[in-house]
Amino acid sequence: MHDTADFIADIYALGTGPWRMTPVTRGALGQIWQLTGNGSSWAVKELLFGCDKQQVRREAALRNATEKLGIVSPRFIPNREGEHVSQLPPSLGGSYVKLYDWVSGSEADASDPEILSWFGRTLALLHMAGAGATATPNSWYEECHQDADWTELHQQIRRAGLPWSDALGRFVSTSAAELRHHVTASDSGDLVTSHLDLQPQNVLVGPAGPVLLDWDNAGSTSAERELARAVYVWSGGNQFNADSARRLTRAYVDAGGRAAIKSLDSFSMLFATALNYLYVQAECAIDPTVTAAQREFASGQVVASLRNAPDLAAASRLIKALETEW
Repeated sequence: MHDTADFIADIYALGTGPWRMTPVTRGALGQIWQLTGNGSSWAVKELLFGCDKQQVRREAALRNATEKLGIVSPRFIPNREGEHVSQLPPSLGGSYVKLYDWVSGSEADASDPEILSWFGRTLALLHMAGAGATATPNSWYEECHQDADWTELHQQIRRAGLPWSDALGRFVSTSAAELRHHVTASDSGDLVTSHLDLQPQNVLVGPAGPVLLDWDNAGSTSAERELARAVYVWSGGNQFNADSARRLTRAYVDAGGRAAIKSLDSFSMLFATALNYLYVQAECAIDPTVTAAQREFASGQVVASLRNAPDLAAASRLIKALETEW
């Protein structure tokens, strides 16, 4: 990895080395590396499935706009040409990479009342910064696969003999259709430009407080639906803590957030992303064109996704728990 480290250090004008890259963690779309040298550290995100340069520009624009409102996040470093993404040469694999400040800290504790209040305020600021969006949200958040698609995929999984085939079949015949019923297009009057991946694992808490990471998905969305997904995730999912959900919601409203969770359709984004993530990971698990490591990662993600899939009854209880907050 020394050649890759030297290339990145050069294209980002970080100075002479020696430079070293150490693997840190793997996400659904990328590998995170720590780049060290000259007494400093940087975070390198290697994009494993290509790059949408327009999406990178949206990420940089939203991150910079919210910084002015007090949302703390790692600097997103441009290269020598002023671009926020760079491509490695074919001899180094050809991947696209992005460079950020290295941030040390621990993952946010979603049971901590102060963290929940911080997050509620932060979400309100995000929605204020991104108000007035007009772009159509990405279909990932608005649409999902039909029954026939799921049936065909399950047949392929079963033929491949993967151990979670039966569990996927049960999900396809029950929950998938129930959740899909509540996945619809957003109201254009509710759109904001926002983060779109607001999970506790995307917040690190260091000596100076919480830092919001992973802005890769930034784009247009329904404020109501992002709020509903965030409250569900941060309060504990299907086994949510009602007090945590209320604290987060009150902080959001008190900070000027205007969205409200009204019905099961408010959870459209949650249901769409859960279904779509499970589907693409199941596809990847049997894809002969990706590496064995990528197939293994995808298989593990399917098992976790089936275990933690949203439950309509839990979402209904969450709506009931929050009805006095609006």
